[in-house]
Amino acid sequence: MLGTGGGVVKALPLLGHAPFFHVNADTHVDRRRAANLARLAETFDPARMDILLLMALTTSSIGYGGRGDYAMLPDGALRKRQEHQVVPFVYAGAAIMSPSLFADAPAGEFSLTKMFDRANEQERLFGLRLDGVWMHVGTPDAVAAAEEAFLESVA
Repeated sequence: MLGTGGGVVKALPLLGHAPFFHVNADTHVDRRRAANLARLAETFDPARMDILLLMALTTSSIGYGGRGDYAMLPDGALRKRQEHQVVPFVYAGAAIMSPSLFADAPAGEFSLTKMFDRANEQERLFGLRLDGVWMHVGTPDAVAAAEEAFLESVA
């Protein structure tokens, strides 16, 4: 197991030198998914960003019960939630990343959040607000909630 970060490092030789998409397997976005990915691609600016995360509002997300991940500034810059803080946005599992951010990444297993933190410290972590409903499907309870919401949306 390489973790999310180690997996990216291993894939880098196949990805080339251009920014690339990273999409989590335990997330679902309603029928606007393709439009959100296109918006990410249009918004990504390698001159000022190393990572652009798709961000969902915690209040309208399905299957998520946390305190949020980031606050978002008016220009899209993200600031990581402090330990006792509640923030309005959660990472929705889709991003565009610059391969250069991984130049001195650790070998072996590590989480991508390490790279998010690095980009945040360098003020090169940005977010784009999701258009639609984000469903976290990483637990059995969350899967049931997402299935119910999906069935309601197509009824």
